[in-house]
Amino acid sequence: MSRILLSSLTLLLSVPALVAQDAPMTREERADACTSIMVGKKASVDGSVITSHTCDGNYRAWLNVVPRKTNPAGTKRPIRWGLLHTETPTDEAGVKVKGEIPQVESTYSYFNSGYPFLNEKQLAMGEATISGRRDLESEQGLFLVEELQAVAMERCVTAREAVKLMGELAERYGYGDSGECLTVADPKEVWHFEIFGPGKGATGAVWAAVRIPDDHVGVSANIPRIGEIDLKNPNIMASANVFTLAKEKGWWDGKETFKFWKAYGGGKKPFGIRDFFILSTLAPSLGLKYEADELPFSVKPEKAVGPKDVAAYFRQTYEGTPYDRTKNLLVPKPRGPKDAPLKEGEKPEIIKSPVANPWMGREIIALFNALKPGAVENQRTISVPQCAYSTVIQCRSWLPDQVGGLVWFSLDNPAQSPRIPLFAGLASLPESFATDMNKRFRTDSAGWQFRRANKLATVKWGLVKDKHMAAVMEYEEKGFSELPDVERKVQEMLKADPSEKGQAKVQAFLTSYTADFAGATMRKWWELGDQYWHLLGKGF
Repeated sequence: MSRILLSSLTLLLSVPALVAQDAPMTREERADACTSIMVGKKASVDGSVITSHTCDGNYRAWLNVVPRKTNPAGTKRPIRWGLLHTETPTDEAGVKVKGEIPQVESTYSYFNSGYPFLNEKQLAMGEATISGRRDLESEQGLFLVEELQAVAMERCVTAREAVKLMGELAERYGYGDSGECLTVADPKEVWHFEIFGPGKGATGAVWAAVRIPDDHVGVSANIPRIGEIDLKNPNIMASANVFTLAKEKGWWDGKETFKFWKAYGGGKKPFGIRDFFILSTLAPSLGLKYEADELPFSVKPEKAVGPKDVAAYFRQTYEGTPYDRTKNLLVPKPRGPKDAPLKEGEKPEIIKSPVANPWMGREIIALFNALKPGAVENQRTISVPQCAYSTVIQCRSWLPDQVGGLVWFSLDNPAQSPRIPLFAGLASLPESFATDMNKRFRTDSAGWQFRRANKLATVKWGLVKDKHMAAVMEYEEKGFSELPDVERKVQEMLKADPSEKGQAKVQAFLTSYTADFAGATMRKWWELGDQYWHLLGKGF
C-alpha cells in the first residue's frame, strides 16, 4: 500500500472522525440500528432471565434514575414527543406534550435513558426498531415507543403485565411510531413484543407478543420475527385486529398460513446477518443457513448463556469468519531501520493493515476499494461505532430486587467500552451520566470519557487493539469477580435491618459502589485517550 494512501486513510480516521457526529437518523435508517438478545432462565448459566439492547444511532445517551412517586387523585401524566435527542434531563428543545393520560396513585423508580430499561421491581426491557410497511405509520397516535416503555416501567412488575399494558395503551390512545420490537423481561420470563401503527390517518395499533421458551434464546435485529399467531396459546398475545387489519389491507388473503412478520413487515424473510450469526452460533448443530427463507424464532443453545456471552456478542465484528469486512486488507509488514534487508527471493511477511478496523466509514472503504476493487464488503456488524449505549440486563429471582436487577451498562461502541454494573436499587448516578455525548464534545459527559479513546484507537486499531481490549476485559473481570461480595453485603444489610432505614442504607451502598466503579473506568479511558493522542502526535 502506498504511503500516500496510508496517509489519506490515517487523516480520514483521525480528528474529523473523533469530533464529527452524524445527523439524527431518518426512520428508514433506524431500521438498521439496534440489536437485542433474550435468554430464558433455563438457558442461562445461573437461572437469571436476560434481555439486552445496543442503542445504535445518534440517540440520547444521558441516563438518570427517575424516583418513585406518589400522585394526588386526578393527576394527569403528560405523554411527550421529541425526547430521543435531548442533551440533559432538563433539556426541552424539540420536546412537546402530545397529550395526557390519567396517572396512577404511585409509580416505581426506573432507569431513564433513550429507551427506559429497568425498574426497581426487576422489570427490564431491550429495544430494536423493526422495518415495516410505511402505510402503517400514523402520527394520529399519542404514544411513541419510549413513552410506552416509561409508563410500563412506572406501573408494572411483570413482563406479561407490561406487554398487556403497552398493548392496551397503544390500542386505546394510538401508536404514532414506526415499527418497534421490545424485549420485555422479569425474573421468571422474557417476551418478544412487536408493534406497528394502524395505518395513515387512523388511531390505534397492531401488535403481537411471544414468550421466549425458558430453555431458549431469541434475538431481534431490526427485522420483524414473529410468525404464526395462535391466540389460544397462553404464551402468545396480540391486538384484537391482528388478523382483520392484514386482511383489510390486502396483506393476507385469509387462506394461507398467517405470519405476523409477512403481513406487517412486508419483507422477503424475517432475519438478517445479525439474527443468523447469533442463532447459528448458539445452536450450530441445527445447521442453519443464511440462504434460508426463514429461521427458527428462537433456539435452544448448546451451551448455557450468561451475561458475558451476550456482551461478547455485542462486541462481535465477525473477525475470523467469512463475514469479516477486514479479511482482505493485507499489506507487507513495515520494516524498521534495524531490520535485516530481505534476501533475494525472500517475501515480506503479510499482515492485516494497521489502519484496517471493523468500523471503517464509507470514505475509508472507498479508498481501500479504489486500491483493490471489492476488498471490503460493507457487512453490518453487531458492534457499531455509532452506538449511544448498550445494556445487558439480568433479572434474578433468588436475590432481593435492589441487587437482583442488574444492568451491565456501557457507553459508546460496545466492543471498545467497559461495562459498569448498575443495580435496580441505585438512588442516583454520577452527575456526568446526565449529559449527552451526541450533540457536541463535552468533557463533563460520561460518554465522552469513553468515546474519545475509542475513536482515537481506531486510527491504527491494529497497533492498539490488544492493549485496548485488555482494558475492556480487566473491568469485565473486576465487575464479575466483585459481584458475589456485593450481593452478600446487600443480603446481610437487609437481614440486619429490613426497615426503610435499612433499605436506604442498601441504596446508599449500591450507589457508592457503582459511582466508584464508573469513576475508575472513566479515569482509565481518559488515560488511554491521552496515550493514543501521544502516539498520534508521533505518527504512531
